[in-house]
Amino acid sequence: MNSDELCQVYRCLCDKTRLRILNLLSDGALCVCHLQEILKETQVKVSKHLAYLKSHGLVESERRANWMIYRITKKVNPILENNLKCLQDLTSEDPIFRTDLKHLDQMDTSAACCPTTN
Repeated sequence: MNSDELCQVYRCLCDKTRLRILNLLSDGALCVCHLQEILKETQVKVSKHLAYLKSHGLVESERRANWMIYRITKKVNPILENNLKCLQDLTSEDPIFRTDLKHLDQMDTSAACCPTTN
């Protein structure tokens, strides 16, 4: 990863909604509708953030029928992986990120509008 790519990744990470999405995806794969519900954002806005994260190699997607399931990229650059782990540690202390994960834990993802994400 060269310095330009690294700067692009950090620009990608300097948005609160994208950080919240990565925090939620650290627990596993989710459909856009799950993210939309927890973040209280429109589907269009969540999808744009996911597309931005995907274009920078931070998330990957899988189509299941009419739904897109997103997860943190499995084959992430080692430098990026260390940064994502650091982000997880830092976000664990923030009340917004903790609340997001609490809502995710309480959500019945198998009964939502899309197929199971497991």
